[in-house]
Amino acid sequence: MSRKALSVRIKALYRIPEAMALLSMSRTVIYEQLRSGRLRSVTQGRARLIPAQAIADYVALLERESMKEAA
Repeated sequence: MSRKALSVRIKALYRIPEAMALLSMSRTVIYEQLRSGRLRSVTQGRARLIPAQAIADYVALLERESMKEAA
């Protein structure tokens, strides 16, 4: 994948590279989070897609974990 900036539009489902850009995470980390169940995905045909709500839920999870660590 090239190093040029990705333009990510607001939409219901994101491909893995778009989710990588939104979450500022590598492909490896995204797939680790998917395998662990911390980030949800759906498939359409052979494509794995990340719902926008799953991204929002994942960010909320990170925020909750961060608050627990700070307390």
